[in-house]
Amino acid sequence: MGWSIMLGRKRVNEALALMGKMFPDAHGELEWETPFQLLVAVILSAQTTDKAVNKVTPGLWARYPEIEDLASANLDDVEMCLRTIGLYKNKAKNIIKTARAILMNFDGQVPKTHKELESLPGVGRKTANVVLAEVYGIPSIAVDTHVSRVSKRLNIAPENASVEEIEAELMKKIPKKDWIISHHRMIFFGRYHCLAKNPKCQTCPLQSYCKYYRETTKK
Repeated sequence: MGWSIMLGRKRVNEALALMGKMFPDAHGELEWETPFQLLVAVILSAQTTDKAVNKVTPGLWARYPEIEDLASANLDDVEMCLRTIGLYKNKAKNIIKTARAILMNFDGQVPKTHKELESLPGVGRKTANVVLAEVYGIPSIAVDTHVSRVSKRLNIAPENASVEEIEAELMKKIPKKDWIISHHRMIFFGRYHCLAKNPKCQTCPLQSYCKYYRETTKK
């Protein structure tokens, strides 16, 4: 197979079907009960594992159960709640500002468009996509580190593709109705099988789809 040619729509969806067999219960692993809790959890998850976030959020919500509580919170106190996760000082500022912005600009409701979500402090396109998909069921594909790595290894997107370019390729090649579940499958596949270091290539059912496997076995 010529690896200069990107994996086409048919092959992409075959690969995703195999991921679905490997991880039939793929789902978002951040723990939340309200739309605002999910939004905050996704902001906190940047460059941090979901497990680490899930350890700090119960204490955060016990202390600040409502948006109004977090909006009026003392920054030092919020930092103390978050101190075990990466970039906690910046994240503490952002979640307080986001709580205030939601109260001031959106009547206390987490907005449901990219533009409105991305107007909030600490919210980029990936975070907006997760919230739209998980809270509102709006078809979206959030490109995190796992989705990016898997897309490049499988030659769905070029090695030098940006997050936006990877998202565009996936949206083009996957039926819209499958965007949300495909996103979860790719994350599980990247998190638990196609690892950044020591991926489980020798036992992988996607070998015939994978540029990375072909290149590494040649060495």
